[in-house]
Amino acid sequence: MSIKSLFQTKKLVVSCEIFPPKPDYPIESIFATLESLSALQPDFISVTYGAGGSSCARTVQIASKVKNDYKVETLAHLTCVGADKQATDAVLDQLQTNNIGNVLALRGDLPPEIPCGSGADYHEYAKDLIAHIKAKYDFCIAAAAYPEGHPRCTSLELDRQHLKQKVDAGADFLITQLFFDNRSFYAMMEELQRLGVVCPVAAGVMPVLNAAQIRRITELCGATIPDRLAGILAKYGGKPADMEQAGIEYACEQIRDLAAQGVAGIHLYTMNKPLQAKRILQQSGLIS
Repeated sequence: MSIKSLFQTKKLVVSCEIFPPKPDYPIESIFATLESLSALQPDFISVTYGAGGSSCARTVQIASKVKNDYKVETLAHLTCVGADKQATDAVLDQLQTNNIGNVLALRGDLPPEIPCGSGADYHEYAKDLIAHIKAKYDFCIAAAAYPEGHPRCTSLELDRQHLKQKVDAGADFLITQLFFDNRSFYAMMEELQRLGVVCPVAAGVMPVLNAAQIRRITELCGATIPDRLAGILAKYGGKPADMEQAGIEYACEQIRDLAAQGVAGIHLYTMNKPLQAKRILQQSGLIS
């Protein structure tokens, strides 16, 4: 099923995101997580893609298991940086072979030690990858949105123009980067409306379960930690159990507010923690 059709038929689309285990861990280490998340019956589960395609094969294998074994719709991430067009098409062909019809098209980031390919054989930006997929394949295509702007973009205005270019190139829906202040999401939605960008947008929510981890993540993605959340981190950062409970409550508050404002989708970054994901989805009223 095309995820685009879910947004057309459902008032609120609920999805979860997982990432493949590291290369030195067996692929089977993710299966318990898949089983637990699939039992929650989200509308779809997305599977991330390692930098430079480092987990490409695992992404396809895991997405296939979600789709074909657990019968849950899946969204496979696909990055273009460092991969030439032939390699990109090879992955898209694998996805088609495995009955996967939804792709999140991203530029991606390369580790410093891997050279970044350039020239006619490469897609430079996500919009180029999206246009390529749209021209050659029949995938439903998602793209990434950044409520506070991409950390490498020089201005918020330019970031919104880039986002419009991705939609104009053929993106069917958007999923946002994590954010901790819903006002940044609402401001982005107003700007997209002003620019004439009309497509469903799923709000990406990441629970703060570990203070040190979330600080590293926000440094990488540029998400702002609002004062209230900063106070929670200061109060519970050294108390793991209390931090997890407070982080879950904060995420639930975000989700309830977003749902009340009529957001098209909630995309939960699970960090491969199905028990915590279940608590959040239940406590926020997204599942019974």
